Amino acid sequence: MAQAETKAAVPVAPAPKAESAPTPAPQPPPPPTPSPVVAAPQPPPPPPAPAPVVPPVATTPATPADVATALVRGALASDEVTAGLKEALSKGVEKAVESLGKEDGFLKNLNVKIPMPDSLKKVEKTLRTLRQDKMADEFVTTINRAAEKAVPEAAAVLGDSIKKMSIADAKAILNGPNDAATQYFRKASETNLYARFLPIVKNATSATGVTSAYKQMIDKASFASPFLGSDGLDIDAYVTRKALDGLFVQIADQEKRIRENPVARTTDLLQKVFGGFGK
Repeated sequence: MAQAETKAAVPVAPAPKAESAPTPAPQPPPPPTPSPVVAAPQPPPPPPAPAPVVPPVATTPATPADVATALVRGALASDEVTAGLKEALSKGVEKAVESLGKEDGFLKNLNVKIPMPDSLKKVEKTLRTLRQDKMADEFVTTINRAAEKAVPEAAAVLGDSIKKMSIADAKAILNGPNDAATQYFRKASETNLYARFLPIVKNATSATGVTSAYKQMIDKASFASPFLGSDGLDIDAYVTRKALDGLFVQIADQEKRIRENPVARTTDLLQKVFGGFGK
C-alpha cells in the first residue's frame, strides 16, 4: 500500500533573542586645553664686562746681582763677564779723569771742589775781614789747580788695578753696592795714587805766589802749629788727599751710571753683561 505517510512537523524552537550590548557609561568631558603660557619678556643680559687691562710689564736693566746669578748659572762665561766689567771700569775711569784733569775740573764742580782747610778757616775769615778776599780766593783756586794737574796721573795707576782684577774680584764687584768697584780701586791703588799725586801737587803749589807766601807764613808762624793742625802745616798732603777723594767721587758716579743707565753702556759687550738679563 502505497499510502503517503504524512510526517509530523517537528516544532522549531524560536531562536534566542540576542542580548543587547550594555549602554556605555557616560564619559567625562575632556579637560580643557590649557592656553599656552606666554613668558614675560626678560630684560636683555648685561653686556660682558670688559677684560681687565693689564699694563705692560716694564723691563728693567739687570742689576749686578742678576748678572752674578747668570754667571753662576753659566749663562755667561766667567772670562766674558770679567772682560765686560773691566771694560766698564776702564770707561768709568777714563771719563772721571777726563772730567777732573782739566781747568776748572775741580774748581767749578761743587761735588769735588777743594775748600780752605778747616785749620785755616780763621785765617780766611781774618783775610776777608781785612778786605783781602782776593788773596783767600786765589789760594782756593791754586789748590784746586794743583789737583787738576795731578789727576791725569791716575789713569795709568787705575789701569794697572783693572788689569790685575781677578774673576773673584769681578764677582765681588757685581754682587756689591753701586760703588763696589770704587771701593776696589781705593783698596788696590790708593797708596800708589798718593805717591804719584804728591810730587805733582808740590810742584803746582810752589809755582804760584799765593801758595808760596802761605808756606812762608806757616814757616814763620811755627809757634802756632798746635793751633793750625796737620793740614795747616802740610798743604800738599791736604790737597793730595782731597784730590784723591774727588777722583773717587767721580769714579763712583760713573760706576753708578753704567750699572743703572743703559745709555751709558756704549759697547755690545757692556750691553750683554749689564743689560742682557732684564727682569
